[in-house]
Amino acid sequence: MSNAETTLFSPVTLGDVELANRFVMAPLTRTRAPGHLPNALMAEYYGQRASTGLIITECTMVSEGTSAFGDDPGIYSQEQIDGWKLTTDAVHQADGRVFMQIWHAGRAAHPLLNNGKEAVGPSAIAIDGDTHTPEGKKPYTVPRELTVAEIKTIVNDFRQGAINAKAAGFDGVEIHGANGYLLDQFLRDSANQRTDEYGGSMENRARFLFEVIEAVTEVMGSGRVGVRLSPLNSFQSMKDSDPLAWTRFLAEQLNRYNLAYVHLMRADFFGIQQADVVSVARETYQGHLMVNMGYSPEEAQQVLKSGQADSVAFGTSILANPDFVERVKQGAELNQPNPDTFYTSGTEGYTDYPFMNA
Repeated sequence: MSNAETTLFSPVTLGDVELANRFVMAPLTRTRAPGHLPNALMAEYYGQRASTGLIITECTMVSEGTSAFGDDPGIYSQEQIDGWKLTTDAVHQADGRVFMQIWHAGRAAHPLLNNGKEAVGPSAIAIDGDTHTPEGKKPYTVPRELTVAEIKTIVNDFRQGAINAKAAGFDGVEIHGANGYLLDQFLRDSANQRTDEYGGSMENRARFLFEVIEAVTEVMGSGRVGVRLSPLNSFQSMKDSDPLAWTRFLAEQLNRYNLAYVHLMRADFFGIQQADVVSVARETYQGHLMVNMGYSPEEAQQVLKSGQADSVAFGTSILANPDFVERVKQGAELNQPNPDTFYTSGTEGYTDYPFMNA
């Protein structure tokens, strides 16, 4: 797939969706959805960034009562569908493309954020440490192990989430299989100690993900579905005993689905697990490979030219620079992101980052 002419500015067809360039806005939780309702402020934020080839929204709950952040949005009600239409309209009016990241937090959902509702997971193993709740920082709770019947219900929640995302006008969806949330909890053996058909072998641990992919692609068509994976990330007490074998297995299996893309996080937030998962995925996965985590525009250009990946997702660079594509094109100075406002409310550090010519 190497092409010396391929750059970040090259258009690309990603499944059934044509993109103007290969810049992707990575999913970024921003906690600007009080009552889990998407709103006009969120539409302004995403609309500002529509020059990015593809926007992937923040993680969005497919099941009620599974909040991990408090003011994270959902896609399980008509009111939420209507709220998200503001965002898809804003992005499309600016000639952009936008996928919704659909998500279940699993054991990362704290009861204090969910009216006392118990957290669930593949096994009764808690995340180490504390999380933010309305009562201050509290330890994560031990999740209740899901039954097989409950797993099937959650697969249907993902299906309905895709139906609702389609109704809200999204160009596609990204299934969140990364960063220690429910699907990732099943995939990696540190969190999944089950002995039934959803635990043990890689085939069994991946069964839930594959069932979700099958349900969602039935709704959207496979060319409008992506999957995000983080084989190395130890965030939320995650680890796998063999991340390279895990990456190879998933890449091989995902070839069956003819997806729009696989979105691979190349590193560990904490640097605990280190391996070259990108090369393994590139060797094995035959479709569009999107990479993410700490790429500068310069490195991203090299990755595309060498054929190591087909597009690159940027996170806080686009958060802080709504016109990131144009700034990179002109070699202009970048705004610096302000981490103090990543998870607050209101416009500060959200819609008030200046454009280059403002």
